[in-house]
Amino acid sequence: MKRLALISFLSVLLVTLDGCRSLDKALFTVPTASLNTRLPVLETSVEASALSRSTGATADDAQKLFRLELDRNLMDDKDTTTYGTIKLSISKVANQRTGRGLHIFQLATLLTPSLLGIPIEWYQTQLQAEVQIVDVKDNILATYKGKGESKIRVAVYHGYSQKGAPRLADIEAVRQALNEIRPQLAADSRFLREQLILAKTAGVVTISDVPGFNTAEPADSTARPAPAGSKPE
Repeated sequence: MKRLALISFLSVLLVTLDGCRSLDKALFTVPTASLNTRLPVLETSVEASALSRSTGATADDAQKLFRLELDRNLMDDKDTTTYGTIKLSISKVANQRTGRGLHIFQLATLLTPSLLGIPIEWYQTQLQAEVQIVDVKDNILATYKGKGESKIRVAVYHGYSQKGAPRLADIEAVRQALNEIRPQLAADSRFLREQLILAKTAGVVTISDVPGFNTAEPADSTARPAPAGSKPE
């Protein structure tokens, strides 16, 4: 009976155990890989309801990570005018928990192997991400897809807590999918920028574009017409 109570206590401890690695730092970080030609400012839309069926990350987590990716690598931040929408959709989310046999062994040995750095178990996530670029007229200019996979260990050393690992597994998979999409978008970034700006400014005519309009010298409003029959000087 005492052994059963001890195992129950250790199970609770595993859930609340903090790994040595910082979860916050691992969750919301993206590599620095800025596009040579960045996109103009776009509205952001994220559809990540598929994550709600997992026990890990939330749609808000995915939106925060995507916002970091946009600000660091993909989009201008110097303009208050928006030129369309960039949409992230998360789908085909599959979660797996592996190493349960090792988990049972850890409990049976009172977590002694974990104190030596041996993982307790792993959380894995596979998913698909899709990014769409849409101009202000709702024309879809491009669609890019990427797959993400992750495997996060639960461990006292060099790992994460059992509570935080599922969340990190989901976010790491989203990050890997965005890493696949970024080079695809980079190849089209100049074209996309031109088309987004063109759709926004189409039909807007500046004075210098009007045929025959000369802005070199302003007209003299004080000049009087010459009398009829007089010769120009």
